[in-house]
Amino acid sequence: MRAAVVGTGVIGASWAALFLAHGHDVVAADPAPGAEDALREAVAAHRPALERAGLAPDAARLSFTDDPAEAADGADFVQENGPERPDLKDRLFAALDEAAPPATVLASSSSGITPSRIQRACARHPERVLVGHPFNPPHLIPLVEVVPGAATSEEAVRAATEVYASLGRRPVRVRRELPGHLANRLQAALWREAYHLVATGAATVADLDAVIAHGPGLRWALLGPFVNQHLSGGSGGIAHILEHLGPPTEQIWDDLGDPRLNPGLVNAIVTGVAAELDGVDMAALVAERDQLLQLLIAAKSATTTLGGTTP
Repeated sequence: MRAAVVGTGVIGASWAALFLAHGHDVVAADPAPGAEDALREAVAAHRPALERAGLAPDAARLSFTDDPAEAADGADFVQENGPERPDLKDRLFAALDEAAPPATVLASSSSGITPSRIQRACARHPERVLVGHPFNPPHLIPLVEVVPGAATSEEAVRAATEVYASLGRRPVRVRRELPGHLANRLQAALWREAYHLVATGAATVADLDAVIAHGPGLRWALLGPFVNQHLSGGSGGIAHILEHLGPPTEQIWDDLGDPRLNPGLVNAIVTGVAAELDGVDMAALVAERDQLLQLLIAAKSATTTLGGTTP
């Protein structure tokens, strides 16, 4: 397969390394000065992690252009990673739609612009446009949210899902267009309450990080919220939980906060994170995080029920 990776910042470089690691040719495009050198450095930096997963990105299969249309011309799949600006997306997708073969899926990594909005710029084939939103970094985290727009065909959804699964990703179809899709909305709900708890003095930033990292976050890394809740109900499962803990849960919902990011709260969050990480070697922290992520993903894949990429 020939993949076009359009926009080669943090997300685009990670996608490029992943496509290369699975033996695909990659034509990358980015008009920014120095983009090619930065991309090649990033692909090389991702190589050790991919090798730990039994993969090896072949840099010889990577070519570069500053013209997105040139990258899309003849591509079998396009993954776009440009800035979150509707005006820029309009110009970019108009060019991609004009250049790419008619059957080629045009997928955007956008986290904030809906596919229906992006499709408006594609006069030729809006039916092959969708969002394929990864979870950063794409070369490590399996999740990809596949979001069709109003004009997206089922064939395009199927083709994108198959491509992502072939890359070892876990595609999940989003069945209604929403700001932030699914994962970012769930994150935002957690952040909202965490920020509220800091704002009201209920806990420090470090306390809340510890609560998640050493508590529910460990279970959440294995199973989602509904199955975890089901397992908490014993033989009665989630029905038992909802019957007995439903009313107390609603009381908690009613008490959840609605914080605003005013200067005081922003300062409390920033200084709290700085205090938590004081003296920490950030490069070592990131390296250890990535290694443990890979060990966890590999361990889940070896199980019969917790792993796998099948949609």
